Amino acid sequence: MTERIETVVIGGGLMGSAAAWQLARRGREVLLLERFEQLHHHGASHGTTRNFNVGYTQPHYLELVTEAGRLWRELESESGADILDLVGQTNHGKGVPDDHADILRAHGIAAEWLAVDEARERWRGIAFDTKVLYTPDGGRLNPERAIAAFQAVAVERGGRVRHGARVLRIGEMSGGAVEVVTEGETYLAEQVIVTVGGWTDKLVGGLVSYPRLIVTQEQPAHFAVTDHEADWPSFNHVRALGDPQYDYWHSNIYGMLTPGEGVKAGWHAVGPHVDPDDRSYEYEPKMMEHLRRYAREYLIGTDPDRFAAVSCTYTTTPDEAFVLDRRGPIILGAGFSGQGAKFTPAIGRVLADFVTEPEAKPIPAFAADRFGTAVKGW
Repeated sequence: MTERIETVVIGGGLMGSAAAWQLARRGREVLLLERFEQLHHHGASHGTTRNFNVGYTQPHYLELVTEAGRLWRELESESGADILDLVGQTNHGKGVPDDHADILRAHGIAAEWLAVDEARERWRGIAFDTKVLYTPDGGRLNPERAIAAFQAVAVERGGRVRHGARVLRIGEMSGGAVEVVTEGETYLAEQVIVTVGGWTDKLVGGLVSYPRLIVTQEQPAHFAVTDHEADWPSFNHVRALGDPQYDYWHSNIYGMLTPGEGVKAGWHAVGPHVDPDDRSYEYEPKMMEHLRRYAREYLIGTDPDRFAAVSCTYTTTPDEAFVLDRRGPIILGAGFSGQGAKFTPAIGRVLADFVTEPEAKPIPAFAADRFGTAVKGW
């Protein structure tokens, strides 16, 4: 059976769900296809916490995260779900630039420097090693609630969502339509939004060109809280390369309290390269040993010997910036891992704009051809 439809979104994680929400609230016909069940653990969008870190320095990220903060509240209002919790964000470490607070304030984002003693008094579960950049409008968000809310509101507004609908292939048909073939149905779509994370190369590799995507298996952990009276902000700990203080670090550290599970902490984008259909879901022992050492030294309100490992995939580009672009009827969203979650509703807006606004142009930093790649057309 073949069905004609205006827009098919492939991939029902955070980004695809946000795109479907944006299209449905604009009154557009949209079908979201997800190969797994809702809230599965095979990709990058599962779990109940992500940092909502507003502490960027580049204008395009600052503009996008400001928009995302407003849109998260709109989603909460439309769905009734509590998603964004502004517990504050702290950035510390010798790698945080001295002009960071000035940059944020210039973009209308509240920011202040706190001395080490003041920060330790406020958040006694963390052993801060330098002055701390505090942004009260940062915090954490719940991606599982967000996915469910995006999809529920999209359906309420006339969109359709299908789980367990694996897309086997997509291809061009005469007249510019795109054939989307699943295990049980075939769709002819005017546009297709592809947001499938680590499966991007398997689905559209060879159809369009885009920056190289690197798929890794990341292994953060939740450490049991021992100081139950401590307050916990979301945090980033930024190393200075070459400083012996950080000689065992694999990357910068991120983290936040996950209520009911512990304090989550992890290395950033340094896990082993994997095939998303063939991975172990097991942590790399040496990296976990070093993560536990980090918890022992800096997360002093936790027990580094009581932890629950987490497994997820990252999909990143060489410059760690996103891919948000359109080539003919194919709209691609990829490379979000490690920092994309906070921007989700704004990314959904960008993807939807490519559908509804024929003259929409990509943000240059996220263009598919930003490395000079000759992008294939249809």
